[in-house]
Amino acid sequence: MCAKQPHHTTIIIGVDPGTRLTGYGIIALSQNELRPLDFGCIRPPPRAPLSERYRIIHNGLEQLIERYTSHEMEMALETPYVDKNPQSALKLGIALGMALIAAKKRGMKIYGYSPREVKCFVVGTGKASKEQVQSSVRLLLSLSQPPKPQDAADALAIALCHAQSRQHCMNRAEKKEL
Repeated sequence: MCAKQPHHTTIIIGVDPGTRLTGYGIIALSQNELRPLDFGCIRPPPRAPLSERYRIIHNGLEQLIERYTSHEMEMALETPYVDKNPQSALKLGIALGMALIAAKKRGMKIYGYSPREVKCFVVGTGKASKEQVQSSVRLLLSLSQPPKPQDAADALAIALCHAQSRQHCMNRAEKKEL
């Protein structure tokens, strides 16, 4: 059984890492209320060297963390799906590392969720389409329109998945900090 959370606000930053677009979604969790605060993408120049893109991702996330600093902040990341291309997986892993470093520099707890876990929470099936995720996020956060671009909607979905896990202590014993 979980201990009751005190009545305070926790800021959750959801991150969908990528070298071309890194989506972010920031929500406030207070008691049983979820409020969207911000969402969007960090967009490094596509022709920039990878090292420069990683620097831009890291700096962009640091700026977001600084902007939303509160008593309690947590980061939720989409853990990479490793496909057939090891080079792509390596690049994605480094982008994820930039988010980890930005969060750890501020002493934040960090949790990871697979794409399937996130889709199951927001849509009800691990095989949901990007459009289904966008629509569900719009409904869950009472937004007037689906969040765009899709990477930002994915990041909000990651933050929502973590908020749900946190509120209901879902897999709390198994869900370890990254």
